Amino acid sequence: MDFAAWEPIYERILKDFGFDREGDEKAARFLSSMLTVKNTVSLSELEAVISEKPVLACGNAPGLRAELSKIDLSAFVIIAADGASAAFMDMGRVPEVICTDLDGNSESDLEKEILACELGSIVLIHAHGDNLDKLEKYVPRFKRFIATTQAEPFDKVYNFGGFSDGDRCVFVAQNFRAKSVRLAGFDFEDPCVNPIKKKKLKWAKELIGMLGI
Repeated sequence: MDFAAWEPIYERILKDFGFDREGDEKAARFLSSMLTVKNTVSLSELEAVISEKPVLACGNAPGLRAELSKIDLSAFVIIAADGASAAFMDMGRVPEVICTDLDGNSESDLEKEILACELGSIVLIHAHGDNLDKLEKYVPRFKRFIATTQAEPFDKVYNFGGFSDGDRCVFVAQNFRAKSVRLAGFDFEDPCVNPIKKKKLKWAKELIGMLGI
């Protein structure tokens, strides 16, 4: 996504949550410093996985596993948000792409993301102002990944649009010209979430709606 188009939306999000852009930029620079030729996945590799293929973009709503049981997963390229990737690994299905800020539901979920990377998942690791500690602890354990930011992109740190892991999955699918995008594991009206998560779901609904999905 063109940053000039994304930036006004990003500024609205920062204002709504009271977040600090400088923190996002600091985290992005830190993640950039961890990139090497050996551990960086090229965008052409990601494009080859997604372009002109049907994509199932998966959030981590409580009903995800029940939804997945009714879907022919073999018909889709899977792009999974961080916690959702654990559900796929438990089912024996390695997602083709994972979008994560490393704030998974548990240590176990993060271990499953690392295993998925070992088994071939393309992992997009997202830097923001609240996850510097996770970046420092876990990024060295991912053998290859793509670095992303919600602030201005630079060098090999990219911004494809989106704010939370779930809606970023959808933006990645759109950015790399998926043939179609189907959603699973998104419950925008989930009543059993805290106020911050509720606000994130509101934004996810708006952002995904902007893409016409």
